[in-house]
Amino acid sequence: MNRPRLIPIMLIDKGDLIKTIMFDKYVYLGDPINALKIFNEKEVDELCIIDRSASENGINFKLLKEMADEAFMPLSYGGGIKSVNDAKKIINIGFEKIVINEATYNSFQLVKDISDEVGRQSVVVSIDYKLNLFHKRQCCYHNCKKRTTIDPLDHALKAINYGAGELIVTSVDHEGKMQGFDYDFIEKLCKKADVPIIAHGGAGDLQHISKVIHQHGASAVAVGSLFVFYGKKKGVLINYPDFQNLIDKGVYTNEKMY
Repeated sequence: MNRPRLIPIMLIDKGDLIKTIMFDKYVYLGDPINALKIFNEKEVDELCIIDRSASENGINFKLLKEMADEAFMPLSYGGGIKSVNDAKKIINIGFEKIVINEATYNSFQLVKDISDEVGRQSVVVSIDYKLNLFHKRQCCYHNCKKRTTIDPLDHALKAINYGAGELIVTSVDHEGKMQGFDYDFIEKLCKKADVPIIAHGGAGDLQHISKVIHQHGASAVAVGSLFVFYGKKKGVLINYPDFQNLIDKGVYTNEKMY
């Protein structure tokens, strides 16, 4: 069995590192390069960079090059990707994976085209969803400013059919609140999907991470608040659990994982 991955998500806005709550209120965290250097020292499994301002301002290739030059871990990037050429340029800079979100609501063709060009293993589709007034899950995009009536499970399965090698799924209602994941949805998706599922939105402690992996089937967990805040007052502190702590809290459970 492969060891489950713990993936810090670095959310960028106009060059700054930030952290949101339910994709809305945000806290300024500092310089993304400095944070990346700390994650280097912590020997994280993988790092996901999401630039939420790129769809309007364009991809900041200069920043991405700086990050790729500094990174010792695999990198994925999402934000403002509109063509195969964008994806190839990011891969050539030194990123291993491309994350696609907003483009899928027009067509899945970009997912297919990038998958055909750079390989399925390098294509991640990110799906954000939120409960409506009737407590039904519905996809949203553009930092959840644009709502749809699309069921996230249906959207996820279509993404896989068009070439997504893995999925990041985010419950906006849980994001940044550190109270646990949308476990029911993760389990439903994992039972139907034949690609790795990365759960995101709600990690408040290592028990939440262990639960979503070992009880509900996630292959990996993407984490924001838990790895950038510390203590009840949420002081800014870039952090990452050490190996022994992950064993003690049940995230790593099988010696064969190591």
